[in-house]
Amino acid sequence: MLLELARWLEQLQSLFGLFGYLTFRGILAALTALLLSLWWGPAIIRRLAQLKGGQPIRKEGPQSHFSKAGTPTMGGALILLTVLASVLLWGDLRNRYVWLVLAVMVAFGWIGFWDDWIKIVRRDPNGMKSRWKYLLQSLFGLGAGLFLWYTADAPAATTFYIPLFKTVALPLAGIAFVAIAYFWIVGFSNAVNLTDGLDGLAIMPTVLVACGLGVFAYASGHAVFAQYLQIPQVPGAGELVIICAAIAGAGLGFLWFNTYPAMVFMGDIGALALGAVLGAIAVIVRQELVLVVMGGIFVIETLSVMIQVASFKLTGRRVFRMAPIHHHFELKGWPEPRVIVRFWIISVILVLVGLATLKVR
Repeated sequence: MLLELARWLEQLQSLFGLFGYLTFRGILAALTALLLSLWWGPAIIRRLAQLKGGQPIRKEGPQSHFSKAGTPTMGGALILLTVLASVLLWGDLRNRYVWLVLAVMVAFGWIGFWDDWIKIVRRDPNGMKSRWKYLLQSLFGLGAGLFLWYTADAPAATTFYIPLFKTVALPLAGIAFVAIAYFWIVGFSNAVNLTDGLDGLAIMPTVLVACGLGVFAYASGHAVFAQYLQIPQVPGAGELVIICAAIAGAGLGFLWFNTYPAMVFMGDIGALALGAVLGAIAVIVRQELVLVVMGGIFVIETLSVMIQVASFKLTGRRVFRMAPIHHHFELKGWPEPRVIVRFWIISVILVLVGLATLKVR
Protein backbone atom coordinates (compact mmCIF):
# COMPACT_ATOMS: atom_id res chain seq x y z
CA MET A 1 0.00 0.00 0.00
CA LEU A 2 2.63 2.53 1.09
CA LEU A 3 5.02 1.08 -1.51
CA GLU A 4 2.69 2.22 -4.29
CA LEU A 5 2.50 5.69 -2.74
CA ALA A 6 6.30 5.81 -2.48
CA ARG A 7 6.64 4.84 -6.15
CA TRP A 8 4.40 7.75 -7.13
CA LEU A 9 6.22 10.18 -4.82
CA GLU A 10 9.58 9.05 -6.20
CA GLN A 11 8.71 10.92 -9.38
CA LEU A 12 8.69 14.11 -7.31
CA GLN A 13 11.51 13.32 -4.90
CA SER A 14 14.17 10.65 -5.47
CA LEU A 15 14.49 10.10 -1.72
CA PHE A 16 11.32 7.99 -1.82
CA GLY A 17 13.20 5.49 -3.97
CA LEU A 18 14.57 4.20 -0.68
CA PHE A 19 11.28 2.36 -0.16
CA GLY A 20 12.06 0.22 -3.18
CA TYR A 21 14.75 -1.63 -1.23
CA LEU A 22 13.61 -4.88 0.36
CA THR A 23 15.98 -4.51 3.30
CA PHE A 24 14.64 -1.06 4.18
CA ARG A 25 11.02 -2.13 3.92
CA GLY A 26 11.82 -5.27 5.88
CA ILE A 27 13.15 -3.19 8.76
CA LEU A 28 10.07 -0.98 8.62
CA ALA A 29 7.79 -4.04 8.55
CA ALA A 30 9.47 -5.52 11.63
CA LEU A 31 9.32 -2.25 13.54
CA THR A 32 5.70 -1.64 12.52
CA ALA A 33 4.61 -5.10 13.66
CA LEU A 34 6.56 -4.76 16.92
CA LEU A 35 5.12 -1.34 17.78
CA LEU A 36 1.58 -2.37 16.84
CA SER A 37 1.92 -5.44 19.07
CA LEU A 38 3.03 -3.36 22.03
CA TRP A 39 0.26 -0.83 21.34
CA TRP A 40 -2.64 -3.22 20.75
CA GLY A 41 -1.49 -5.96 23.13
CA PRO A 42 -2.87 -4.64 26.44
CA ALA A 43 -6.29 -3.88 24.94
CA ILE A 44 -6.56 -7.28 23.28
CA ILE A 45 -5.51 -9.09 26.47
CA ARG A 46 -8.10 -7.15 28.48
CA ARG A 47 -10.76 -7.99 25.92
CA LEU A 48 -9.87 -11.69 26.01
CA ALA A 49 -10.03 -11.61 29.81
CA GLN A 50 -13.48 -9.95 29.70
CA LEU A 51 -14.70 -12.68 27.36
CA LYS A 52 -13.43 -15.19 29.90
CA GLY A 53 -11.18 -16.57 27.21
CA GLY A 54 -9.12 -18.50 29.71
CA GLN A 55 -7.04 -21.49 28.70
CA PRO A 56 -8.43 -24.81 30.03
CA ILE A 57 -5.59 -26.98 31.35
CA ARG A 58 -5.40 -30.68 30.57
CA LYS A 59 -5.80 -32.82 33.68
CA GLU A 60 -3.10 -35.21 32.44
CA GLY A 61 -0.57 -32.38 32.09
CA PRO A 62 2.11 -31.39 34.60
CA GLN A 63 0.64 -30.29 37.94
CA SER A 64 2.74 -27.11 37.81
CA HIS A 65 0.51 -25.94 34.96
CA PHE A 66 -2.73 -26.06 36.94
CA SER A 67 -2.06 -22.57 38.31
CA LYS A 68 -2.16 -21.26 34.72
CA ALA A 69 -5.84 -22.10 34.31
CA GLY A 70 -7.79 -19.02 33.32
CA THR A 71 -4.88 -17.21 31.62
CA PRO A 72 -6.32 -15.58 28.48
CA THR A 73 -5.63 -17.54 25.30
CA MET A 74 -6.06 -16.75 21.59
CA GLY A 75 -3.29 -14.18 21.92
CA GLY A 76 -2.05 -15.37 18.56
CA ALA A 77 -4.72 -13.12 17.08
CA LEU A 78 -2.46 -10.21 18.07
CA ILE A 79 0.37 -11.70 16.01
CA LEU A 80 -1.80 -12.32 12.96
CA LEU A 81 -3.36 -8.85 13.06
CA THR A 82 -0.03 -7.05 13.34
CA VAL A 83 1.60 -9.19 10.66
CA LEU A 84 -1.32 -8.60 8.33
CA ALA A 85 -1.31 -4.83 8.96
CA SER A 86 2.45 -4.56 8.54
CA VAL A 87 2.56 -6.58 5.31
CA LEU A 88 -0.34 -4.66 3.80
CA LEU A 89 1.50 -1.43 4.58
CA TRP A 90 5.00 -2.33 3.39
CA GLY A 91 4.63 -5.31 1.08
CA ASP A 92 4.33 -5.36 -2.71
CA LEU A 93 0.66 -6.24 -3.10
CA ARG A 94 1.19 -7.19 -6.74
CA ASN A 95 3.28 -10.20 -5.68
CA ARG A 96 1.37 -13.50 -5.78
CA TYR A 97 3.58 -15.10 -3.12
CA VAL A 98 2.64 -12.41 -0.63
CA TRP A 99 -1.06 -13.08 -1.13
CA LEU A 100 -0.60 -16.84 -0.99
CA VAL A 101 1.27 -16.73 2.33
CA LEU A 102 -1.24 -14.28 3.80
CA ALA A 103 -4.07 -16.56 2.64
CA VAL A 104 -2.38 -19.55 4.30
CA MET A 105 -1.94 -17.55 7.49
CA VAL A 106 -5.58 -16.46 7.59
CA ALA A 107 -6.92 -19.91 6.66
CA PHE A 108 -4.95 -21.80 9.30
CA GLY A 109 -5.59 -19.02 11.79
CA TRP A 110 -9.32 -19.50 11.18
CA ILE A 111 -8.96 -23.22 11.98
CA GLY A 112 -7.08 -22.33 15.15
CA PHE A 113 -9.71 -19.78 16.10
CA TRP A 114 -12.48 -22.37 16.01
CA ASP A 115 -10.32 -24.83 17.91
CA ASP A 116 -9.65 -22.26 20.64
CA TRP A 117 -13.27 -21.16 20.68
CA ILE A 118 -14.48 -24.70 21.36
CA LYS A 119 -11.95 -25.04 24.17
CA ILE A 120 -13.16 -21.82 25.77
CA VAL A 121 -16.94 -22.07 25.28
CA ARG A 122 -17.28 -25.80 25.96
CA ARG A 123 -14.40 -25.86 28.46
CA ASP A 124 -12.99 -28.77 26.49
CA PRO A 125 -9.14 -28.90 26.50
CA ASN A 126 -9.22 -31.13 23.41
CA GLY A 127 -10.91 -28.51 21.23
CA MET A 128 -12.04 -29.33 17.70
CA LYS A 129 -12.33 -32.98 16.71
CA SER A 130 -9.00 -34.06 15.24
CA ARG A 131 -10.53 -35.44 12.05
CA TRP A 132 -12.22 -32.14 11.23
CA LYS A 133 -9.12 -30.14 12.08
CA TYR A 134 -6.89 -32.29 9.86
CA LEU A 135 -9.48 -32.28 7.08
CA LEU A 136 -9.53 -28.48 6.98
CA GLN A 137 -5.74 -28.29 7.24
CA SER A 138 -5.44 -30.78 4.41
CA LEU A 139 -7.81 -28.83 2.17
CA PHE A 140 -5.92 -25.57 2.68
CA GLY A 141 -2.51 -27.26 2.44
CA LEU A 142 -3.40 -29.00 -0.82
CA GLY A 143 -4.90 -25.78 -2.15
CA ALA A 144 -1.66 -23.90 -1.48
CA GLY A 145 0.38 -26.66 -3.13
CA LEU A 146 -1.81 -26.70 -6.23
CA PHE A 147 -1.62 -22.92 -6.52
CA LEU A 148 2.18 -22.96 -6.38
CA TRP A 149 2.36 -25.76 -8.96
CA TYR A 150 0.05 -24.13 -11.49
CA THR A 151 1.59 -20.66 -11.13
CA ALA A 152 5.24 -21.79 -11.22
CA ASP A 153 7.06 -19.73 -13.84
CA ALA A 154 10.57 -21.20 -13.55
CA PRO A 155 11.96 -24.77 -13.35
CA ALA A 156 13.63 -23.93 -10.03
CA ALA A 157 10.22 -23.28 -8.46
CA THR A 158 9.27 -26.96 -8.75
CA THR A 159 12.63 -28.64 -8.12
CA PHE A 160 13.62 -30.35 -4.88
CA TYR A 161 17.07 -29.27 -3.71
CA ILE A 162 19.38 -31.09 -1.30
CA PRO A 163 21.46 -28.81 0.98
CA LEU A 164 25.26 -29.15 0.93
CA PHE A 165 25.30 -30.46 -2.65
CA LYS A 166 25.80 -28.29 -5.72
CA THR A 167 24.33 -30.57 -8.35
CA VAL A 168 21.75 -32.68 -6.53
CA ALA A 169 18.34 -31.42 -7.62
CA LEU A 170 15.24 -33.47 -8.34
CA PRO A 171 12.62 -32.06 -10.74
CA LEU A 172 9.21 -32.84 -9.25
CA ALA A 173 6.07 -33.99 -11.00
CA GLY A 174 2.82 -32.32 -10.04
CA ILE A 175 1.71 -34.95 -7.52
CA ALA A 176 5.13 -35.07 -5.84
CA PHE A 177 5.38 -31.28 -5.58
CA VAL A 178 1.87 -30.87 -4.16
CA ALA A 179 2.49 -33.72 -1.70
CA ILE A 180 5.67 -32.08 -0.40
CA ALA A 181 3.96 -28.70 -0.11
CA TYR A 182 1.09 -30.33 1.75
CA PHE A 183 3.29 -32.20 4.23
CA TRP A 184 5.47 -29.20 4.98
CA ILE A 185 2.61 -26.72 5.43
CA VAL A 186 0.36 -29.03 7.45
CA GLY A 187 3.26 -30.74 9.21
CA PHE A 188 4.88 -27.57 10.50
CA SER A 189 1.50 -26.12 11.39
CA ASN A 190 0.97 -28.99 13.81
CA ALA A 191 4.62 -29.07 14.90
CA VAL A 192 4.55 -25.46 16.10
CA ASN A 193 1.23 -26.17 17.79
CA LEU A 194 2.77 -29.09 19.72
CA THR A 195 5.70 -26.92 20.76
CA ASP A 196 3.43 -24.22 22.17
CA GLY A 197 3.20 -25.74 25.63
CA LEU A 198 5.31 -23.41 27.78
CA ASP A 199 5.41 -19.64 28.13
CA GLY A 200 7.32 -18.24 25.16
CA LEU A 201 8.63 -21.64 24.08
CA ALA A 202 7.16 -21.62 20.56
CA ILE A 203 7.28 -17.95 19.64
CA MET A 204 11.03 -17.36 19.94
CA PRO A 205 12.04 -20.29 17.69
CA THR A 206 9.36 -19.06 15.26
CA VAL A 207 10.98 -15.62 15.22
CA LEU A 208 14.43 -17.11 14.69
CA VAL A 209 13.31 -19.44 11.90
CA ALA A 210 11.41 -16.60 10.21
CA CYS A 211 14.59 -14.52 10.22
CA GLY A 212 16.54 -17.42 8.72
CA LEU A 213 13.94 -17.99 6.02
CA GLY A 214 13.99 -14.26 5.32
CA VAL A 215 17.69 -14.52 4.41
CA PHE A 216 16.95 -17.40 2.03
CA ALA A 217 14.00 -15.53 0.54
CA TYR A 218 16.12 -12.45 -0.11
CA ALA A 219 18.90 -14.48 -1.74
CA SER A 220 16.49 -16.63 -3.78
CA GLY A 221 14.74 -13.59 -5.18
CA HIS A 222 18.03 -11.88 -6.13
CA ALA A 223 19.49 -13.20 -9.39
CA VAL A 224 23.10 -12.30 -8.55
CA PHE A 225 23.06 -13.66 -5.00
CA ALA A 226 21.23 -16.83 -6.04
CA GLN A 227 23.80 -17.55 -8.74
CA TYR A 228 26.75 -16.79 -6.46
CA LEU A 229 25.41 -18.93 -3.60
CA GLN A 230 24.22 -21.62 -6.03
CA ILE A 231 20.73 -21.75 -4.58
CA PRO A 232 17.48 -21.86 -6.58
CA GLN A 233 16.47 -18.52 -8.05
CA VAL A 234 12.75 -17.99 -7.57
CA PRO A 235 11.61 -14.69 -9.13
CA GLY A 236 9.40 -12.75 -6.73
CA ALA A 237 10.38 -14.75 -3.66
CA GLY A 238 12.39 -11.85 -2.28
CA GLU A 239 9.18 -10.06 -1.31
CA LEU A 240 8.65 -12.71 1.37
CA VAL A 241 11.33 -10.86 3.34
CA ILE A 242 8.57 -8.44 4.34
CA ILE A 243 6.43 -11.24 5.77
CA CYS A 244 9.38 -12.84 7.58
CA ALA A 245 10.35 -9.49 9.07
CA ALA A 246 6.77 -8.79 10.12
CA ILE A 247 6.58 -12.19 11.85
CA ALA A 248 9.83 -11.43 13.67
CA GLY A 249 8.58 -8.04 14.86
CA ALA A 250 5.13 -9.31 15.79
CA GLY A 251 6.64 -12.31 17.55
CA LEU A 252 8.93 -10.18 19.70
CA GLY A 253 6.01 -7.90 20.53
CA PHE A 254 3.93 -10.89 21.54
CA LEU A 255 6.80 -12.29 23.62
CA TRP A 256 6.61 -9.09 25.70
CA PHE A 257 3.31 -10.40 27.05
CA ASN A 258 3.92 -14.14 26.64
CA THR A 259 7.21 -14.43 28.50
CA TYR A 260 7.19 -16.38 31.76
CA PRO A 261 4.88 -16.00 33.63
CA ALA A 262 2.64 -15.41 30.61
CA MET A 263 -0.07 -12.76 30.61
CA VAL A 264 -1.59 -14.40 27.53
CA PHE A 265 -1.18 -17.66 25.61
CA MET A 266 -0.77 -17.90 21.85
CA GLY A 267 -3.46 -20.51 21.34
CA ASP A 268 -4.02 -22.55 18.21
CA ILE A 269 -5.02 -19.45 16.30
CA GLY A 270 -1.40 -18.35 16.36
CA ALA A 271 0.48 -21.65 16.46
CA LEU A 272 -1.34 -23.31 13.56
CA ALA A 273 -1.09 -20.20 11.40
CA LEU A 274 2.59 -19.44 12.05
CA GLY A 275 3.68 -23.03 11.49
CA ALA A 276 1.80 -23.16 8.19
CA VAL A 277 3.37 -19.88 7.09
CA LEU A 278 6.89 -21.15 7.82
CA GLY A 279 6.14 -24.30 5.83
CA ALA A 280 4.72 -22.31 2.90
CA ILE A 281 7.70 -19.95 2.75
CA ALA A 282 10.15 -22.86 2.82
CA VAL A 283 8.31 -24.48 -0.10
CA ILE A 284 8.32 -21.26 -2.11
CA VAL A 285 12.05 -20.63 -1.67
CA ARG A 286 12.76 -24.37 -2.21
CA GLN A 287 14.44 -24.88 1.17
CA GLU A 288 12.24 -27.56 2.69
CA LEU A 289 15.13 -29.56 4.17
CA VAL A 290 16.76 -26.44 5.54
CA LEU A 291 13.52 -25.69 7.38
CA VAL A 292 13.74 -29.14 8.98
CA VAL A 293 17.17 -28.14 10.32
CA MET A 294 16.35 -24.58 11.39
CA GLY A 295 12.99 -25.65 12.82
CA GLY A 296 14.61 -28.61 14.55
CA ILE A 297 12.93 -27.77 17.87
CA PHE A 298 9.53 -28.19 16.22
CA VAL A 299 10.66 -31.44 14.60
CA ILE A 300 12.01 -32.85 17.87
CA GLU A 301 8.81 -31.97 19.72
CA THR A 302 6.74 -33.72 17.05
CA LEU A 303 8.97 -36.79 16.95
CA SER A 304 8.79 -37.09 20.73
CA VAL A 305 5.01 -37.37 20.52
CA MET A 306 5.17 -39.90 17.68
CA ILE A 307 7.75 -42.03 19.50
CA GLN A 308 5.79 -41.88 22.75
CA VAL A 309 2.53 -42.95 21.12
CA ALA A 310 4.15 -45.70 19.05
CA SER A 311 6.09 -47.08 22.01
CA PHE A 312 3.06 -47.15 24.28
CA LYS A 313 0.85 -48.85 21.68
CA LEU A 314 3.47 -51.44 20.72
CA THR A 315 5.10 -52.19 24.07
CA GLY A 316 2.89 -50.57 26.71
CA ARG A 317 5.88 -48.50 27.86
CA ARG A 318 6.64 -44.81 27.59
CA VAL A 319 9.99 -43.55 26.33
CA PHE A 320 9.54 -40.13 27.93
CA ARG A 321 7.97 -39.21 31.23
CA MET A 322 5.55 -37.08 29.22
CA ALA A 323 5.31 -35.85 25.64
CA PRO A 324 5.90 -33.44 24.00
CA ILE A 325 9.47 -33.57 25.20
CA HIS A 326 9.45 -30.20 26.98
CA HIS A 327 7.13 -31.77 29.57
CA HIS A 328 9.64 -34.60 30.01
CA PHE A 329 12.26 -32.13 31.19
CA GLU A 330 9.76 -30.41 33.44
CA LEU A 331 8.99 -33.70 35.16
CA LYS A 332 12.72 -34.31 35.55
CA GLY A 333 12.80 -31.22 37.74
CA TRP A 334 13.88 -28.49 35.35
CA PRO A 335 12.17 -25.17 36.15
CA GLU A 336 10.01 -23.95 33.28
CA PRO A 337 12.21 -20.92 32.45
CA ARG A 338 15.26 -23.22 32.20
CA VAL A 339 13.51 -25.48 29.69
CA ILE A 340 12.37 -22.49 27.64
CA VAL A 341 15.73 -20.71 27.46
CA ARG A 342 17.68 -23.88 26.71
CA PHE A 343 15.31 -24.70 23.86
CA TRP A 344 15.80 -21.14 22.59
CA ILE A 345 19.57 -21.62 22.65
CA ILE A 346 19.25 -24.86 20.69
CA SER A 347 17.03 -23.05 18.18
CA VAL A 348 19.65 -20.31 17.69
CA ILE A 349 22.28 -22.96 16.97
CA LEU A 350 20.03 -24.81 14.51
CA VAL A 351 19.16 -21.63 12.61
CA LEU A 352 22.86 -20.79 12.31
CA VAL A 353 23.54 -24.31 11.00
CA GLY A 354 20.76 -23.84 8.46
CA LEU A 355 22.22 -20.51 7.33
CA ALA A 356 25.63 -22.13 6.98
CA THR A 357 24.26 -24.28 4.16
CA LEU A 358 24.26 -21.14 2.04
CA LYS A 359 28.04 -21.44 1.70
CA VAL A 360 28.79 -25.09 2.48
CA ARG A 361 28.15 -26.75 -0.85
